[in-house]
Amino acid sequence: MNRPCRLFLILLALVGATAIWLATNLDFRVENAITENGSAMTKATVSVDTVKIASASGKGTIGMLVVSNPPGFRTPHAFKASSIDVDIDLASLASDVVVIRVITINGPDVIYEHGDATTNFDALQNNIAAQRNIMRRKGDQGEKKLIVEELTICNATAWASAPFMGNKNISIPLPDITLKNIGMDRGGISPEELGVVVTGALKTRLTSAASIDRLAKATGGGSQ
Repeated sequence: MNRPCRLFLILLALVGATAIWLATNLDFRVENAITENGSAMTKATVSVDTVKIASASGKGTIGMLVVSNPPGFRTPHAFKASSIDVDIDLASLASDVVVIRVITINGPDVIYEHGDATTNFDALQNNIAAQRNIMRRKGDQGEKKLIVEELTICNATAWASAPFMGNKNISIPLPDITLKNIGMDRGGISPEELGVVVTGALKTRLTSAASIDRLAKATGGGSQ
């Protein structure tokens, strides 16, 4: 066997070994990305109980994702989902742009808290944007880009809280959210940019449903 042929076979073996490593370590990699990167982005604790993704299909479930609030807010969390369905294009894992076909978050519990100066979702979005700017200044070296073909948040239970309401939360409507082809027009976006898109979509709907005036009217209170 000549040298070029041997080199080609070695290259194929390395590619195959890399693909196997990516697939067999997928649960750990996804969990690590959610907890470590998520916490760094939001400046809040992000935790997950389980990640189970089939190495043959890329389909799986993330169990009990909790995004806590940044410092300064009293409610236990901003976002909690007992189960998230995902479908990852496994072939894309070895490339610079990871394609996630579907993310479905069904029945999350969302708490929208008006603090003294801002809301918890404003704080989360600002923290993520600040982290995005830090990564841009560093040149995003080695960071994977993402494309999400479809992301759905549906059947949510949402609550609103404000200082003048004491410890009481009131239920507010949160219409279903569907975002398509996130990052596709740019050839992929950073995890921080994806975080800004998702928190922005949530904040827009929450702001509409839970303005200070509407909360005051619903509770018979007034802003401080």
